[in-house]
Amino acid sequence: MNKTALSLSFLLLAASAAQAQETLGCPQLPADTGLTWEHRANGGSDFCRALRADGSEALGLYIAAEASFEPKRDNREENDLIDGRPVQWYRAELVTKPDIEARETLIQLDDGRVAHLWLQAPAGAQLNQAFELTRQLRFGPPQQVAAGE
Repeated sequence: MNKTALSLSFLLLAASAAQAQETLGCPQLPADTGLTWEHRANGGSDFCRALRADGSEALGLYIAAEASFEPKRDNREENDLIDGRPVQWYRAELVTKPDIEARETLIQLDDGRVAHLWLQAPAGAQLNQAFELTRQLRFGPPQQVAAGE
C-alpha cells in the first residue's frame, strides 16, 4: 500500500472509533470510557443510558421540552459544570441500595430542551469518577435525520 492509502485507512479507522461514542439524540461520550449509548426516541424526547461493557448503567438521561424531574432545595449537594454549563446536583435516595450514592441534575440545552441527568455510584472515588465522566459529556446542536433514514 502507498502512503496515501495507509493515511486514508487510518483516518477512516479513527473516524469510526469516534462515531462509536456518538448516538443520535445523546450527548457525545469521551472516547476513552469504553461506554456505549443505549438510546430510545419517542416524539420529541430522547432516553439515553451510558452502558459499561458488562451492561450496567454508568449514567442516564432524559431529554425533552419539559423537565421530568423537580429538584427539592433540601436535597442540594454538589455544584459542577457539564459541557461548560453550571449545574446543581441533587441527592436522590435509593432505599434498596443504601451503600450507593445517587445524584440527579437538570441541564438547559441550547435548543430549548432540558436534560435530566442521573448517576449512581458508591461514595468516594467511584462517585468522583462518575462526576468526572459527566463533566466530559458534550451536548452538541440537535442532529437532524433525513427522511428515510
